[in-house]
Amino acid sequence: MIERTAGTILWDGRFNDMSTSADLNKWSWGNQVGNYQYYIHGSGAVTKYVNLATSYKNPADTGSKQGAKITIDSTAKWNSDMWRTELIPQTKAAIASGTVYYHFSIKRSATNVPSATNEHQICFFESHFTELKYGWVNGESGTSNTNLQWMVGGQSKWKVQLDADVWHNVAYEINFGAGQVTFWHSTGADPLNKTAGPFSTSASSNGADWHLGVLRLPRQGNDGTGAEDWYFSGVYIESGALTTSVASAA
Repeated sequence: MIERTAGTILWDGRFNDMSTSADLNKWSWGNQVGNYQYYIHGSGAVTKYVNLATSYKNPADTGSKQGAKITIDSTAKWNSDMWRTELIPQTKAAIASGTVYYHFSIKRSATNVPSATNEHQICFFESHFTELKYGWVNGESGTSNTNLQWMVGGQSKWKVQLDADVWHNVAYEINFGAGQVTFWHSTGADPLNKTAGPFSTSASSNGADWHLGVLRLPRQGNDGTGAEDWYFSGVYIESGALTTSVASAA
């Protein structure tokens, strides 16, 4: 497939405008500055849950200066018993109408490995019309699952083994008008390919309910206190033609 850079960026979440994750603390409901709303996290310092570095990004994404390591642990609780650290786009752009593409790359490392026995909801909307999941999902057979899965309305449409230090590049193609979602994927430096879809779904968003990050559901007997690290890179939303190149626009 020929890779291309073609779309118009509606919202840029690539962390290029931030010196450190402490910049997230500048945002509040009374001072809505920056590219992210930061309120879904534990009671610790921001550096306990979000850290930025050039080593945290997909090296193939030359348009990103740095990536984010997002951490969840037993202190990362917000209004529930779920472990969760999430960032919300701070924007008035039309990211929830027409056809748009939600881009991000995701990986895990061999350190602070995510639990395969707990369900993780990743990069999700409030209505969960599309999202990624990892770990054992309620209703599955067995007791653990090491696959990363793309879900539509709670149904798995694609899966792959989540190995350490493999960057998975993702774009959710969302047609809000037609109520359809399509999944684009590649690994490493490879251009995105259409991998699954389109599927009909109740696509809806108010433009402030997409969660970049991870929510881990509690499960009796499987709620250890060990931290989990998740890495994100190349986060942006575009309209127009899909950018298939992992090297996002400078």
